[in-house]
Amino acid sequence: MNGTWNWLRRAALCAAAATTMAWAPAHAQQPSSTLDRVMQSGVLRVCTTGDYRPFTYLQPDGSYVGIDIDQANSLAAALGVKAQFVKTTWPTLMKDFDAGKCDVAMGGISVTLARMKTAAFSTHYLVDGKTPIVRCGDVSKYQTLAEIDQPSVRVITNPGGTNFKFVQAHIHQAKVIVYPDNNTIFQQLVDGKADVMITDGTETLLQHKLHPQLCAVHPEHPFTYGEKAYLIPRDDLPFQNFVDQWLHLEIASGGFQKVFDKGLQ
Repeated sequence: MNGTWNWLRRAALCAAAATTMAWAPAHAQQPSSTLDRVMQSGVLRVCTTGDYRPFTYLQPDGSYVGIDIDQANSLAAALGVKAQFVKTTWPTLMKDFDAGKCDVAMGGISVTLARMKTAAFSTHYLVDGKTPIVRCGDVSKYQTLAEIDQPSVRVITNPGGTNFKFVQAHIHQAKVIVYPDNNTIFQQLVDGKADVMITDGTETLLQHKLHPQLCAVHPEHPFTYGEKAYLIPRDDLPFQNFVDQWLHLEIASGGFQKVFDKGLQ
């Protein structure tokens, strides 16, 4: 009889423990969404390259500025947290993001199908496209890809991003120079060490202001159609909905336009 009683008691205790685990309070479990985890931690980790003005630029003092830096701080404020910037590069952007080093990636990132294989994007906030930038005296010489893709032409590009992929796909005869520093790459054009760079139209407009010797070639009619958005985790609907609605309100209220205009000054 005692053996039967002990067995029943142990069974009851096991059942009670299982019930307690099944109904454990939510705060005892890991947050299922980036949205919850960020609000609990008080920090929004933002991957950014810091080398793509006007969207993101790492200043000599270690601080970041740019359109998407302002936007990152705005998103963090909407979440009630602080933004923490995580340095990445174009060649390692997806590797860093997929490894969970950040919650969102921001900084003039183009939406591509390749990137969407492992991550998701917010709704886009800017339509842009690839266009050449050259020394102003050469604008008439480089209107088309056929005119650029000649053996006598030196095309310079930064590695790892959509600029590099565009050059790989379309430039076959011109000499391609892969230059690692996206912050000083335009000075190579000014100094006559390269003839053409193909990048997003928004960047060419700013670089013309920073380097008056350089001119954008038909930025209003780029070679490609592209969209810029924020890289977010795949299969995380609560976080995606929050980011999309925040961005929608930023655009509808005119807040994003103010940040964009400031970035191009």
